[in-house]
Amino acid sequence: MKILKIIFWSLWRIWFYIMMGIPIIIMLPFLLVSILKEKWYPYFFIMARIWAKWILYGSGFYYRVENEQQLESHKSYMFVANHTSMADIMLMLAVVKHPFVFVGKKELSKIPLFGFFYKRTCILVDRGSQRSRMEVFNRAERRLKQGLSICIFPEGGVPANESILLDGFKDGAFRLAIEHQVPIVPMTFADNKERFSYTFLSGSPGLMRVKVHSFIPTIGKTIENKKDIKEIKEKVWGVIHNQLLEFMR
Repeated sequence: MKILKIIFWSLWRIWFYIMMGIPIIIMLPFLLVSILKEKWYPYFFIMARIWAKWILYGSGFYYRVENEQQLESHKSYMFVANHTSMADIMLMLAVVKHPFVFVGKKELSKIPLFGFFYKRTCILVDRGSQRSRMEVFNRAERRLKQGLSICIFPEGGVPANESILLDGFKDGAFRLAIEHQVPIVPMTFADNKERFSYTFLSGSPGLMRVKVHSFIPTIGKTIENKKDIKEIKEKVWGVIHNQLLEFMR
């Protein structure tokens, strides 16, 4: 029985990565055109959402979303969520219709095919470089002025210890939101660690639950006031952490 499980997990994981590549190859000419100019990003985003749903459904996942508040069109937001799986990227794209740009680690740009578009459409950060972290603010500002939103997984990466329910948050997402006075949209992904963690021989098809929480305003807050950043960061962490505990009941 254990051998059969190992075979299933191995073939299923390989299938997941195959599913990542197929829609990119099919849509390649349109994807290449959509990244020629920054103002054409919304068209790329539409195709990215198709790509994400293709992977999720093709891998046996389906999702259910509960919204506490609805997004307004033509308004920018800062989307933040807990991070436990590569599938977090696909689930975020599938759930959020509002065009946004990911801020993510540059290491993902090394993934064949996916990385080519990732580094040309996302805001990459080298966490070991102060200059890179500052450049993130400049690029994010340009994207927000274009009417787009930003998405950051504020844990700064997937915790190496999978027993950690929710790791501590970095300041970046909250500094950006406060600097540009955009609302923060906390989101809780309940099942991604169970469904598709970074442990190779693990996971299974099934439901992925998502809770989109009430937005947290940043109007009147300043990045000069370190207390403002700390309070909002801790508030968002508490919202997501409490929801994770609620999902576990």
